[in-house]
Amino acid sequence: MTAQDGPDHEQKLEWVERVAAFVSESWGLAPITGRVLGWLMVCDPPAQTAGDIAEAIGASRASLTTNMQLLTSIKLIRRFRKPGERNVYYQIEDDAWSKVIRQKLAAFTAFDELAAEGLRLGWSDEAQTARLRSARTSIAALAKLLDQAAH
Repeated sequence: MTAQDGPDHEQKLEWVERVAAFVSESWGLAPITGRVLGWLMVCDPPAQTAGDIAEAIGASRASLTTNMQLLTSIKLIRRFRKPGERNVYYQIEDDAWSKVIRQKLAAFTAFDELAAEGLRLGWSDEAQTARLRSARTSIAALAKLLDQAAH
C-alpha cells in the first residue's frame, strides 16, 4: 500500500464532519467533540497534540480544552506525554468502544434494578406498572441480544 492509497485529507475531513453530526444528533454533544473523536480515529500518527488536532479540524486550541477533558473523562481518549518531551498528546484508547459499551450496559443494569424496585412498591395503577415492565422488558431484550452475539 502506498501513501496514495486510502482516503485523501479532504475525504477524511468529510468523514470527520459526519462523525461530528452523529455525535451531536445522537449523543447530544457539541459537534467539536465529534470532530475531535473522528479525527483521532483516523489520524496518522495516532497520537496528536492539541495543536495538531486544532489545525486538522480547523478549531482553536482554546475551544478544544473542554472537549478533550470530556473525551478523556469518559475514557474514549487518553492524555499522555512521550518520554523526554514537554508536549501533551491525545490518542483514542485501544479499547475505547468496549469501555463505552460496558459503561452503557452497567447503566442499563442499574436502571433495570431501579425499575424492579419501582415494581415492588405495589402500584395499584396498571399503567404505571406497565411503563416499568416495559423498561425491564426492553433491557432484558438487549441483554439477550448481546448474550446471543457473544456466542
